[in-house]
Amino acid sequence: MDKFTRTPHGMPGLRGLDHAGFTVPDLQQAEDFFCEVLGCHPSYALGSLQRDDAWMAENLNVHPRAVLHGVRFLRCPNGASIELFAYQAPDQQPQPRNTDIGGHHLAFYVDDCHAATAYLRARGVRVLGEPKASQLGPSVGQTWVYFLTPWGMQCELVSYPQGKACDLQCGRAHPFGN
Repeated sequence: MDKFTRTPHGMPGLRGLDHAGFTVPDLQQAEDFFCEVLGCHPSYALGSLQRDDAWMAENLNVHPRAVLHGVRFLRCPNGASIELFAYQAPDQQPQPRNTDIGGHHLAFYVDDCHAATAYLRARGVRVLGEPKASQLGPSVGQTWVYFLTPWGMQCELVSYPQGKACDLQCGRAHPFGN
């Protein structure tokens, strides 16, 4: 059995996802986008952190001379929160794409994917294509479309007001109460 073999009961006490953290080039721009455009709410902020020892590498897995210029926590209307970091580091890399190892995106659930897409476009947000309705497999019932933040981070809108096939087949409740 390798170290990643799933146990029958999982991690003791796991309740769900609390937050996802992302490094952004400009904290204020990112907070403004997530709050003013998407509808998140500022929760709290933390100040700078810089160390002359190995603490940054040992505790955060970043370059030992990385400078954390600030942190902002944003609360989404439902679900997990978003933590935004502003780092400066000698070995800093550019924004990863979905195809890169560690690539990622944030998916936001909306009641109507088409209305939310029109809203984003009216706000000048770059939306990638048109909303697509999943036609096959476990995602039937879901509509989705990707969009980009002003700094190029990939995000997604998803909607499945009648549920997704995978949830309906196993009797799982809709996570957003539709």
